[in-house]
Amino acid sequence: MASVSVDEAMRRAIELAARGLGTTSPNPVVGCVLLDIDGEVVGEGFHAYAGGPHAEIVALAQAGQRAKGGTAVVTLEPCNHTGRTGPCSSALVQAGVVRVVIAVPDPNPVASGGAATLRAAGVRVDLGVRGTEAESGNVAWLTAMRRGWPYVVWKYAATLDGRSAAADGTSMWITSEAARMDVHALRATVDAVVVGVGTVLADDPRLTVRNLRDGSLAIRQPLRVVVDSAGRTPADARVRDGAAPTWVATAAEVGTAPGGGVDLPALLAALHGRGVRAVLLEGGPQLAGAFLAAGLVDRVVGYLAPRLLGAGPAALADAGVTTIAEAIDLEITDVTQVGPDLRITALPRKREG
Repeated sequence: MASVSVDEAMRRAIELAARGLGTTSPNPVVGCVLLDIDGEVVGEGFHAYAGGPHAEIVALAQAGQRAKGGTAVVTLEPCNHTGRTGPCSSALVQAGVVRVVIAVPDPNPVASGGAATLRAAGVRVDLGVRGTEAESGNVAWLTAMRRGWPYVVWKYAATLDGRSAAADGTSMWITSEAARMDVHALRATVDAVVVGVGTVLADDPRLTVRNLRDGSLAIRQPLRVVVDSAGRTPADARVRDGAAPTWVATAAEVGTAPGGGVDLPALLAALHGRGVRAVLLEGGPQLAGAFLAAGLVDRVVGYLAPRLLGAGPAALADAGVTTIAEAIDLEITDVTQVGPDLRITALPRKREG
């Protein structure tokens, strides 16, 4: 096998890490590629599920004795603590690896320090190779660890004129089957799906991951969260069907916001305490507006159907904007056609002051 560069190995490690999206939380996604002394790939691995072997351990098992004198290329700083698994930094030292290339330092104070341990053992450590790319692939976990509450993605579906339903309230289906399948794939990457009680009362959604055909790892259903200040979720609502865990978050349990309703920052803090690192906010327009007004949305994913209604509820309600100067500006990062629809991904720009 021909030798590969460290940069090429890191690109492969980032691809491997992505295979763990949706199954590793509250742990990060991590990929590792091991090169022998001649630069040939002798081991690969990724972290597949919480409590399972870490990426470095999987790659070391593949490499065996060929890891000695070689280089480990890993997307996140090797852990330095003993939890459900042992420290990867020590495993790399024991395997005789002489160089470790890391894309992103570990922000978790419990697990960080692997780079220092490796250097103390005489291992050469290089940081930052494809760091931006690795950061992007692990953005939800990294963001959650750095600030203490989950990464929030607001997903909505609308007609081209911004309507989420017709004037009579019907909304099934605004977007195509291809777009709906894409949403299921998006759900499969998060730890919790959040809706307001209005959405439950109007649409009675299941909020589970279904109909995936990509041959990925077994699906772990995300936690279904209903933001329900007064506890109006019916006992026979489909979110209570047992197909996935459900939390009906009331103001009495979570806390009441100054203007009434559930305290959203407290809700996110409580979800973080439950191990949730990525949240998909799916509905409805009032809840989305409240999250945006509070500055709690990290990414927007909009599915726009080539249809016009001209009347009916908008996809977004009051978001605290009263004049054009207060508009929430977005940076579009991707536009992809999904069936007949457009999927637009954007990041809210940070407001000055």
